[in-house]
Amino acid sequence: MRYAYDFRKIAREALRGRWGIAVIAGVVASLLGAAASIGPKLELNISDSGKNVNLNLGDVQLFTTAETAHFTFFPGFKGLIVGGAALVLLAALAVGVLYFILGSVVAVGYSGFNLDLVDGQKTPEIGSLFNYFPHWKTTAAARFLRGLWVFLWSLLFIIPGIIAGYSYAMTEYILAEHPELTAREALQQSKEMMYGNRWRLFCLEFSFIGWDLLASLTLGVGGLWLNPYKKAAEAAFYREISGTEYVVGGNGSEGFAGE
Repeated sequence: MRYAYDFRKIAREALRGRWGIAVIAGVVASLLGAAASIGPKLELNISDSGKNVNLNLGDVQLFTTAETAHFTFFPGFKGLIVGGAALVLLAALAVGVLYFILGSVVAVGYSGFNLDLVDGQKTPEIGSLFNYFPHWKTTAAARFLRGLWVFLWSLLFIIPGIIAGYSYAMTEYILAEHPELTAREALQQSKEMMYGNRWRLFCLEFSFIGWDLLASLTLGVGGLWLNPYKKAAEAAFYREISGTEYVVGGNGSEGFAGE
């Protein structure tokens, strides 16, 4: 059985001579929503009295009808503003849904990218991030159900939610290799695969804490190299617990373990 050090070593060997493409793939995947970030939030807040309407983008107030604000609107325009804000929110919702779908597809593609990386069979290609568009319904459903179930378990206090998060951590890797599965089947396989391995994955993630601290001192620039390192180690972890490591046999034959 391997430990965190071993997975980090496999990741470093896999990244040797490939850091450039790994960094680019990580940046592209993050920008396209493969990361866990939910992005900026567009919010419409209406006071209990219905007199004041505020439209915020994150922490920035775009406009308000409050009489105490720097920018006030004539009463006749308030209805128009509320209607316009509603249209903006609908547009933002549509963009958010599309971004969620795109992120789910790219997340599975990025998992496949890192599996190719640790397998060492070939140099991974950026285009592989988009290989799963034909399966966008499955990838989106898996991401939605995973988030929903983690949220519901979190309602029972934080710890069950954390455990659920680790239980479903291998979902994207499973879909990357078996896109024919349904979302529920992939989540179930991840849960079964992670049984007895959740603590090992936690230890692997915790082993990067020193690098995380160093990356924070570079104002996030170091994260451009650290994140591919983490994902490659995670892919190596998946290869072991799934029993699908790429091996070279004694007779020179090549293939995945278990085939």
